Amino acid sequence: MRIAVLSDIHSNLVALDAVLAAIGRVDAIWVLGDIVGYGPEPDGVVERLVEIGAVAVAGNHDVAAVGAADLGWFNPDARAAIEWTQERMTPRTRAWLAALPTSLTEPPAALVHGSPREPLWEYITSGAEARPNLRLLVERGLTLGLHGHTHIPVLWRLTKDELELVRVDDGTELALDERVVLANPGSVGQPRDGDPRSSYLLYDADEGRLVWHRVAYDVAATQRAMREAGLPRWLVERLAVGH
Repeated sequence: MRIAVLSDIHSNLVALDAVLAAIGRVDAIWVLGDIVGYGPEPDGVVERLVEIGAVAVAGNHDVAAVGAADLGWFNPDARAAIEWTQERMTPRTRAWLAALPTSLTEPPAALVHGSPREPLWEYITSGAEARPNLRLLVERGLTLGLHGHTHIPVLWRLTKDELELVRVDDGTELALDERVVLANPGSVGQPRDGDPRSSYLLYDADEGRLVWHRVAYDVAATQRAMREAGLPRWLVERLAVGH
């Protein structure tokens, strides 16, 4: 079974369509939250995910967009984009987002946005966060944690008490073994690792293999749509530099 794992689309339909075209035929598509926020096409992105039958969990921007999170947690630009999204998305989009769970288990994998122990808000950026979350997966009898939130493709791997950080790039392939791992596919709609190309992950459940991919998309088209929508300038500009 081949599964495409996406995260942090952030209402960027141009990027999502480029990724879907590159993926081709797979058995399933899993989305790790932050489907909306920042970008100009929340309805279009949700419609596309519904159309392809994607399995998704909620991210912090998604719960904020439906009014289930305090906007005080967000910086001014992010808050402005969420307020814009709240005003413009359709009731159908709102209802779909509101119904998303914050975590799913697809053995041997856990699907979350932030982390297994705090699905919406925790950023896994160092061993201090990675180690307890890997141990939690072990306690739950799982070996693979799939998460987003940081917008940076990366993998953490644990063997007994030895923790390893694996930085990944386009085409990086890793075989799953007895070690428990946390894998981040990176961001479809707003990469933050200095590479403006969309990032996603292919998970071959039968062969036990992860492969990361990057896809170029028409950044300028998304930027034009954001400017026309009146979204914050920094959110527009950062797309071109991947930050």
